[in-house]
Amino acid sequence: MTPSFRLRIVALLALCVLSAHTAWAAAGDDVVRLQQQWEQIRYRTPAPAREAQLERLLGEARKTTAANPGSADLLIWQAIIESTYAGEKGGLGALSNAKAARTALEQALAINPDALAGSAYTSLGSLYYQVPGWPIGFGDDKKALELLKKGLAVNPDGIDANYFYGDYLFRKGDYAEATRVLNKALQAPARPGRAIADDGRRKEIDQLLDKIAAKAK
Repeated sequence: MTPSFRLRIVALLALCVLSAHTAWAAAGDDVVRLQQQWEQIRYRTPAPAREAQLERLLGEARKTTAANPGSADLLIWQAIIESTYAGEKGGLGALSNAKAARTALEQALAINPDALAGSAYTSLGSLYYQVPGWPIGFGDDKKALELLKKGLAVNPDGIDANYFYGDYLFRKGDYAEATRVLNKALQAPARPGRAIADDGRRKEIDQLLDKIAAKAK
């Protein structure tokens, strides 16, 4: 191999590394943008306006994910937006969005199971216990529990991982364990740049604990 050819190879490799780094940085910026917009809609937007705003954000998320194939983080956020939109939309018409969210999360798991601290496991688990079962939907409590526990294995102290596991336990009638898990969720460390989401989630946890207390009366 001639010295000049070696130099061209080194230059080409350097360009590839630089291009990949630029793409990762751009994808990271897109993740933050989608995350922040979702938080504003989910926790700061009046209920009547949420569905339309989530539909708009979902369009952005799909375009962004298509432009950045291979990004598990973006797939997870597309799925979160998709499933939140399905929740606001409601009815059988939302099932296609739930299925699309499931597909995106499965793709994210195939790329990087630990992405965003195991959020794909937790989000997919929450879908499986909230979506109706056969013959209407794909809901499956056994799969939900398996996935939620995998999410906790990756991020045992995370607020979302513990919240959704606690919500699952509540729905199954295990109020004592749900209370323990939800109180652990309240002790989760603050996430940098996620103050709106943390505050909103803690309010949801408090509401769920109030429901459990009411059941105990």
